[in-house]
Amino acid sequence: MQYLLHLDKELFKLINGRWHNQFFDAIMPITRNSLLWYPFYLFLIVFVLVNYKKNVWWWICFAACTAILTNFISSDIIKENIIRTRPCNDPELGDSVRFLLNYRPQSSSFTSSHATNHFGLAAFFYFTLRNSIGKWAYLFFFWAFIIVYAQVYVGVHYPIDIISGGLIGFVFGYLSARSYNNNYGLA
Repeated sequence: MQYLLHLDKELFKLINGRWHNQFFDAIMPITRNSLLWYPFYLFLIVFVLVNYKKNVWWWICFAACTAILTNFISSDIIKENIIRTRPCNDPELGDSVRFLLNYRPQSSSFTSSHATNHFGLAAFFYFTLRNSIGKWAYLFFFWAFIIVYAQVYVGVHYPIDIISGGLIGFVFGYLSARSYNNNYGLA
């Protein structure tokens, strides 16, 4: 376990410390901000409302419940029971962390709620929309990856936090989509 945590910190140092540039320094703090993505969510809702006739409101309800569930699991269950210091607050890393936000989160680092939520939604969107939008559906995972990569880049999460959160989110997003598709489905 110690070796895995050591690798985690070394990968964090690469992403946060060595693999940086001025463009990412400007864009990554914005990328991780949930307000930036509200137009995307609105677009998806409008897209579904315009293109599908049946079970659209159930799709919106399941998408919202997926976000609520993944956030509850990450923020209220896991983070409350597994306490891990965030890299930006880790005295072992000290001043070597490039911290790019205006505030310093104090909650536990494990798991990343951004990762859990966005990969949960990405999985739900992918598995409910892939039959109609084809290969474009993979972009949902690219979108989630960019957001969670930004979490490490700005200094608020370790890679294990985002990988674990992403896996948990994916599982719950898949289960939510499977339940939706089995009971309703877009038509």
